[in-house]
Amino acid sequence: MTGASHIVPTLVSVDEGAESSTCTPVLFAAGEHPVRATVALLPLLDEEEFVFSWRARLLAEDAAGQGARLRVRPRLTLCRWPGDIDAAAIVAGGLVDNAVRHGRPFHDGCVVLRLAVAAETNDLVIEARDAITEFPGFEETSAACAVQGPPSGLERVRHFTGRLSWHVEVGTDGEPSGKAVQAILPATPGVGT
Repeated sequence: MTGASHIVPTLVSVDEGAESSTCTPVLFAAGEHPVRATVALLPLLDEEEFVFSWRARLLAEDAAGQGARLRVRPRLTLCRWPGDIDAAAIVAGGLVDNAVRHGRPFHDGCVVLRLAVAAETNDLVIEARDAITEFPGFEETSAACAVQGPPSGLERVRHFTGRLSWHVEVGTDGEPSGKAVQAILPATPGVGT
């Protein structure tokens, strides 16, 4: 390559379970989206194709955030995401830590971490899912992200020029099954919010 970073235009989905990790091509029909939501409190990305998608179930324990950070760096390096990979790992770890501390694990004792890179913009979607369908005080938490000083928790999203939102997940039975807290980080640092 001649110094330019780019995303390989292949849609790949990796579903990492507790025992093994598999990598399979995934194609979505026009207008279809892999995530179903009924409520969006802040603007989310339009339903776009993703050039990279990865998901892992992480045991809801104190070390889950650290595990998320350690898993995110190599995945984003391999997919050649042009953004700040260290910042993405920090944000992913914070979202997972919050899901473990303030949410509830799914029936298997895990929370879910998802990464996806948007085809048109190369923006990175980082999502942490847990089994609680509410996010009490989201507006206050989101507004508090503008506070000056060393960032902690969800403040890191704004610190790294990302956008924060959440939505309710709906299961195949049509019933709410949990929530997804989503951070969208721009591929070009300093662009966003």
